Amino acid sequence: MGEIEDYIMKVDEKRRPAFRKLFETIAEHLPNGFQAVMQYGMPSFVVPLATYPDGYLKRKDEPLPYISIAAQKNSINLYHMGIYGDENLKEWFISRYQKEVPTKLDMGKSCIRMRNINYIPYELIGDLSEKMTVDEWIRFYENRNHNIC
Repeated sequence: MGEIEDYIMKVDEKRRPAFRKLFETIAEHLPNGFQAVMQYGMPSFVVPLATYPDGYLKRKDEPLPYISIAAQKNSINLYHMGIYGDENLKEWFISRYQKEVPTKLDMGKSCIRMRNINYIPYELIGDLSEKMTVDEWIRFYENRNHNIC
């Protein structure tokens, strides 16, 4: 976890506590089996190769990504592959976000950009993190991987 801690320590000191809390919230709520690693230059939660040896996009050296977080210049971003691929999960998240968070949702296909650290919905992200087990994510990925990049 040294690389992840190094990344967190490089986050702007004003946003570092929020970033750390987001990382810890996801880690606490993810079902067993996901592993915290650095992937694509950011802290990520993946299905390890020991569990899914086919790897992401059949790359035998690349674990299957699920959730990543990054500190960008103007936001803290959460990348959630399940939201990208599962329309029901995406609709559930959007509905809850709009009810619980006073700021407008800034979201791409898999990216949730949180520009104001005072409005990061930790409880909602914890609930989102609980929505898929490793086995469910693998099945979903295998059934839909032509749409998930």
